[in-house]
Amino acid sequence: MKKLFSIALTGAAAVAASANAAEFKLPAFETTKLPNGLTVYMMERHDVPLVAVRAVVKAGAVNDGAQAGLANLTGDGVLLGSAKHNKAHIDQAFDFRGAVLAGGGSVEQSTVAANFARKDTDALLPLFAELVQEPSFDATELDKLRARKVNGLKQSKESPRQVVGNYYRAMLFGNAAYANPPAGTVNSLSALKQDDVKAFHQRYFRPDNAALIVVGDFDPAEMRKKVETLFGQWKADGAAPQRANYGKVQADKPRVWVVNKSDAIETTFLIGGPGIARNDPDYVPLQVLNTVLGGRFTSWLNDELRVNSGLTYGANSSFATLSQAGTFSISSFTALPKTEAALDLALKTYDRLWSKGIDKATLDSAKAYVKGQFPPRYETSEQLATLLGDMYANDVGRSQIDNFMKDVDSLTPERAKQLVEKHFPRKNLQMVLVGKAAEIGKIASKYGEVTNLEITADGFQP
Repeated sequence: MKKLFSIALTGAAAVAASANAAEFKLPAFETTKLPNGLTVYMMERHDVPLVAVRAVVKAGAVNDGAQAGLANLTGDGVLLGSAKHNKAHIDQAFDFRGAVLAGGGSVEQSTVAANFARKDTDALLPLFAELVQEPSFDATELDKLRARKVNGLKQSKESPRQVVGNYYRAMLFGNAAYANPPAGTVNSLSALKQDDVKAFHQRYFRPDNAALIVVGDFDPAEMRKKVETLFGQWKADGAAPQRANYGKVQADKPRVWVVNKSDAIETTFLIGGPGIARNDPDYVPLQVLNTVLGGRFTSWLNDELRVNSGLTYGANSSFATLSQAGTFSISSFTALPKTEAALDLALKTYDRLWSKGIDKATLDSAKAYVKGQFPPRYETSEQLATLLGDMYANDVGRSQIDNFMKDVDSLTPERAKQLVEKHFPRKNLQMVLVGKAAEIGKIASKYGEVTNLEITADGFQP
C-alpha cells in the first residue's frame, strides 16, 4: 500500500488523529455473485457525487508462461477500443466529461478502472463494460502500444533502480511464475501478436474469474439493475482457470547476483529473502516493525546510511506481498567506491533487530506513526475501490482492515521479538548488486556465492 502522507503529528493533532484512527472501520459494502459467476462489490458513499468502478481479474504475469509481458500488454490493450466503439470514441467520451479510464496487468491481477461523476454513469458505465468484455485489440493501436512498451523496456535498463526489483524476484523465485517480469522483456514483448492477446483475454477475462467493484454516489437498486444488464450476459466458456503454485523463495545459501552496468557510477542494491503473503495474520504488526527498520524517514536504515554516514540519499526496507508468498528487502544505492561500506553498514543496522531489539519507546513511536498513516489511505472512493479489488485478488478478509488499529495497539516488545525471529530473514541473505562489475565484483564473494549478469542482456535471468 502506498503511503499518501508522511507528516508526523504532535500534540493535540496527534491525539485527534489517534482518536479518529481508533474508530476506523471499513465502510459497509454489499457482496453478491451474479448467476454467471461474477463477484460484485458495491459500497455507497454519498459525500461527493463521484463513482469509482474497478473490474479485477485474477490473472497477471504469473499466467504469462513463456510469453513474458502478455498479461501486461493485454491489460493495457483492453483500453484500445471495443467491438462497438473505437479508441477515439471512448477516449473522447471519458475526456470530455473529465473522467478517468485506466488499465493494466501486474503480477497476479489485471485491472480496468474508471472514475467519473455520478451524472455520467449512464454514458460511461456501458463503455466500461464493453472494454472489459469485448475489447477489439485493434491491430494498429496494439502495434503502437507494443512499440511504446518495448522502447520503455530498453530505457529502463539505463536506470538500475527501475529494474533491480525484477532481478531480485528472478533470483529469489528462480524459474517459478512469481519470477516473471510483469512488463516482459524486449524479446518476449516484441514477439507478442494480436492473437496472443486475444487468447489471453478469452481465457482469463471471464465472469467467474473476476470481480466488479463499484464505490461512490449511487442508488443501490438502480446500480444493481445496471450491473445485471451490462454484465449479466458475460459468458464463461469451459472450466474456470485454477490458481497453481506460483513458487516460493529459494534461499538455502547466501547468494549474490552482480549485474554489470559498465558505465555505472553508483551501486544499486537489494538485500533480503523470503517474506509473507498478503493475507498473513502477521501482516499488520510487521508493518509496524518494518517502520522501525526502514519504513519511514527516521528509520534505523535511513538514519545510518543517509543521515549519520552520508553514504546514500535514502535507504528503506519493505515486505512485498503476493497472494501465496512474498519477499523482504533492504534497498538503497551508493557511490561506487563506497559500495562495501554501505553494504556492511546496512547489514550491521539490520542486525540490530536481533542484537538490540526494539524497545518500548521506539515501538510506541512506530505504532503512532502507522496509525496516523492508516485512515488517509482509504478516504476516497477510488482508494476504497482499489482496496476492495486487492482484497478480492489476494483473499484478504475485511477483518484485517477492521482490526488494524487493535492489532497495532496490541503489539508489545515481547511480541515484536517473536515476530522478528519468525519473519525477518537472518541467515542465507540474498543480494542483488547493479553497478560496475569490474569494481564491485571484487567484494561480492564476501557476501555469498556470486553469479554474474550483464544488464544489456535480454531479460533478468542469468
